[in-house]
Amino acid sequence: MGGLTGTDRARRTAADHVDVAIVGAGILGCVTARETLARFPGASIAVIERDAVAAGASRRSAGLHFPRGSSAAVRAMAEHSERYYRTLKEEDPALPIFGLDTTVVAATAGADRLAEHYLPGTLHRTDRLPHGPAGRVHLPEGSGAWQVDGGQYADVHALTQCLAAQLRPAVRFLEGTRVVTVDSRPDGVGLALSSGATLTASKVLLAPGPWLKETAWQPWTAGLGLRVKKVVALHVERRPRPTDGAVVFEDDDAFLLPVHHRGHWLFSYTCAQWDVRPDGTDHCLTPVELAEARSVLDRFAPELVPLCTTGRVFCDAYSPDRVPVVRPVDDFMNVIFAGAANGSGYRLAPAIAADAARLLCPTTVPRSHP
Repeated sequence: MGGLTGTDRARRTAADHVDVAIVGAGILGCVTARETLARFPGASIAVIERDAVAAGASRRSAGLHFPRGSSAAVRAMAEHSERYYRTLKEEDPALPIFGLDTTVVAATAGADRLAEHYLPGTLHRTDRLPHGPAGRVHLPEGSGAWQVDGGQYADVHALTQCLAAQLRPAVRFLEGTRVVTVDSRPDGVGLALSSGATLTASKVLLAPGPWLKETAWQPWTAGLGLRVKKVVALHVERRPRPTDGAVVFEDDDAFLLPVHHRGHWLFSYTCAQWDVRPDGTDHCLTPVELAEARSVLDRFAPELVPLCTTGRVFCDAYSPDRVPVVRPVDDFMNVIFAGAANGSGYRLAPAIAADAARLLCPTTVPRSHP
């Protein structure tokens, strides 16, 4: 067989080089691709995913958003993300993002501290019992209820798929493709792929979710001080009513969410199993996890405990100060890490993506107008 023609070589060279390569096609990776195109129209972008789009943590995310943050930095990120998702929904009403009444339950003695954690003007004390499954949620003694403005939830797996579909005319998606090595040089980054191909990029974004210890980038992520924690949520087998909303149990870092598109409720609690491996995690509930979650739920909705026999298990990356990390990690400022959303990947993804896009494209190129 003959060799490549000059035209073939030119086409292959163009195909093997991109302006930006994004490793990870979860909600963060896809929103970052969208933000990068907004800052740099016409940029060549490749999104590389070891599985399928949104098959990792985004597939199992609860998708709850509310205007909260334990620090000023995270509150600012939550506010940015709320505006972003609202605009996204206005531009495409068919996207699986749904407004949601939300109630916070917390000890009345900590009301001042509670107000500090929510965006100004979004928290309102109420005498009504919190939203919940047919009135099954009760206020423990010494607790109060607050209504929260700006709550919503999304089918994160479906939303990410929708965003990827919108991006595909302008963005290359390399699914079922693992990054084997990352070679950072002054003039760019070389990516060796499991398919045998090599891709070069001017800039690379690492958005691996909990897969922090992949050989290709572990030397860089090891110095970030990040840890991986197991995330566990129970499925409450009761169909939510159309008007049902979410209940956030502030002091327990837990919540009840009506998952309308699946026909059941979800109860998320804080599982304290740290330093787990995403690929080594069995995505099945253990008796210990089931008992722990039920004991938390029993304080607020004991009638629901017998309905909790199934659930979902996955992992997420956490930062030491609970603020997501977006920063260059190589010597040449060509490889950017973004993530460690501390269990709030969907809620904070647009803000993290905006910071990442600014590092990937320091200079905004104005969109051309016809």
